[in-house]
Amino acid sequence: MAEREVGQLTEAEAQEELARLAVAIAAANAAYHRLDAPEISDADYDALKRRNAEIEAQFPHLKRVDSPSEAVGAAVADGFGKVRHAVRMLSLENAFEPEDVAEFDTRVRSFLGAGARGPQGGDGGGIAYTAEPKIDGLSLSLRYEGGRLAQAATRGDGEVGENVTENARTIADIPQVLTGAPDVLEVRGEVYMSHADFAALNARQAAKGDKVFANPRNAAAGSLRQLDATITAARPLRFFAYAWGALSEPLAGSQFAAISRLKTLGFQTNPLTVLCSGPEEMLAHYRAIEAQRATLGYDIDGVVYKVDDLALQGRLGFRSTTPRWAIAHKFPAELAWTRLEAIDIQVGRTGALSPVARLAPVTVGGVVVSNATLHNEDYIAGQDSRGGAIRGGKDIRVGDWVQVYRAGDVIPKIADVDLGRRPDGAVPYVFPQICPDCGSPAVREEGDSVRRCTGGLICPAQAVERLVHFVGRSAFDIEGLGRKQIEMFFADDILPVKEPADIFTLAARDGANPLQKLKNRDGFGERSVTNLWAAIEDKRRIALSRLIFALGMRHVGEVAAQDLARHYGSWAALAAAVDLARPAALAHRAADEAEAEERYTALAEGRRVRAKEVRDRVFAALAVPQDAAAAWQELITGDGIGPVLALSLSDTLANPEERASIERLVAHLEVLPPEARATASPVAGLTVVFTGSLERMTRAEAKARAEALGAKVAGSVSAKTDLLVAGPGAGSKAKDAERLGVKMIDEDGWLALIAGA
Repeated sequence: MAEREVGQLTEAEAQEELARLAVAIAAANAAYHRLDAPEISDADYDALKRRNAEIEAQFPHLKRVDSPSEAVGAAVADGFGKVRHAVRMLSLENAFEPEDVAEFDTRVRSFLGAGARGPQGGDGGGIAYTAEPKIDGLSLSLRYEGGRLAQAATRGDGEVGENVTENARTIADIPQVLTGAPDVLEVRGEVYMSHADFAALNARQAAKGDKVFANPRNAAAGSLRQLDATITAARPLRFFAYAWGALSEPLAGSQFAAISRLKTLGFQTNPLTVLCSGPEEMLAHYRAIEAQRATLGYDIDGVVYKVDDLALQGRLGFRSTTPRWAIAHKFPAELAWTRLEAIDIQVGRTGALSPVARLAPVTVGGVVVSNATLHNEDYIAGQDSRGGAIRGGKDIRVGDWVQVYRAGDVIPKIADVDLGRRPDGAVPYVFPQICPDCGSPAVREEGDSVRRCTGGLICPAQAVERLVHFVGRSAFDIEGLGRKQIEMFFADDILPVKEPADIFTLAARDGANPLQKLKNRDGFGERSVTNLWAAIEDKRRIALSRLIFALGMRHVGEVAAQDLARHYGSWAALAAAVDLARPAALAHRAADEAEAEERYTALAEGRRVRAKEVRDRVFAALAVPQDAAAAWQELITGDGIGPVLALSLSDTLANPEERASIERLVAHLEVLPPEARATASPVAGLTVVFTGSLERMTRAEAKARAEALGAKVAGSVSAKTDLLVAGPGAGSKAKDAERLGVKMIDEDGWLALIAGA
């Protein structure tokens, strides 16, 4: 989709866009990391992450608690034991242009207080970097104790991975015993498959009539994550080591020397890893690797740069999900031309009509693809949501020759249209204004780029997707009840499931004999039916946060559900608060509309519009009760909530059919209150502000340390501030703190407070 420029977004638009991006990126993470079945290309994923970061930089106060910049990977799959990593396995920040690499170097120097590089590229501070190929495989952590392989785990969500120890023991590149290693050593690297081995494996699979793999990355991931280690042993997996986790003693003093040490211990390390003195040499090595890419014999998707000095890495530290001392310079996406044979419309859980291109199969970067995302009706028409041209204004028609690109084994994106090959009689595509599944009107609200079915609960497509979401891993997580079973029950005439509450009446509706209607039908046997009824019964006790998330309300993600649960404590309290706030919610929407109209008029007259004044005027005109206004304010000021999410919550509970469905569900459940947050440091849970000049650390280091200890760092002093750390030159913030009675300490006091934490 051609999005509006970040600099042109209003605050409300930015907030809604951040909500959309959070959902899209979370789904992409789950598909890639947990299911080994990516649904969007690496390039599309990177674009989503990049846009999210740009909006957060432009509107830092809108950053969501469930921001994708705070997430790594995805939760582990069923069937494997769980391993909690002693040191988190993080992702990497991405660079796409040479300017991004230069900016990375500048940020590193600024953080460390090092001098800038000279105009001719002089180092100005002696900071060196390693550069190595970024292997396109599956991340793996190997733990050695006393020189012996004790445990192997996948990345998982960065904190908890899958225990694949027995499978890892079958990989020839992974030593079982080390000589001269630290007593505790976690070696991290990438499991991959060479092009030659991949081709041979697919040939064997095809000869046996078994599944063939789309690409080496999928083959490697699927092979390592087999429950039967003998299958893994039969697959030609390789391993490159490039990092480490927990250590009982340092490997070396630098990144390059540590990698060399891993090689002497018996690990395969990438021979294209080199030491660079700065961005110029880093980019030169990037170009050299890119030129060899097709002949390497294994897949890479970029080059990783890391600060070489490990002491400097320690000072630079980490953001929430990425190290400050490393960045991945990604290669451009790959392209191919093919014919567009049809455009299908799929209806999602929230009613969104999503167009999908059906393509004549084409090989793109070694993978055969036959589908592409078309995003929305504007994208098909060759324009953005504001009417601006994309692809030079060329629309997309059935029969066109289209250019598709991808950077992974995923649904690609259409980049261009060849008008010279457009067939005679090709007509512009007319986007449906009627839902193809239920016949309800499909409307597009002002400011929304997506057309949505208005059928709600009567739309079978939405109902099925909602039910699939309801039983999903992060929601009720009912074992034995997945998409296939949901679709079967939804269409069933004997034991139908049309809404979530129906799931909890299945066993009772099956009759006195709890197996009589389902046993020996549609793949169910006595044991599977008994297990399913038990699994459903087990989920009658459910955490409040999971219930909120499971309802599938638009914009309500996992983290927002947790925040709502922690704040309100029970479903009854949350529902009562939302009901109380309803008049204010409607007034808020009216105020948004009034503000938009007034801004349009004010623009022509050259005057400013104060949003608060418009809002206060609308609230007064609509006579919003004071308790409703207070309830609304409490709702929207919660961490990660905001007006967009709150309106979605309010609209859902104000819909009589939706509300009745939820109440029928809750009647079958015991909803558990949230657990209290643990405090692990003297500053955990405190809101801290830094001001003035810090002399023993940079401001960035101070903020990073505070956040790592569980504090929230704010940019300004308010009544919610718990502590102001004031260095020399503190100005207005110190005065505000004194006026509000906020505790103030100096830098030495701060260091003493967190000492030992």
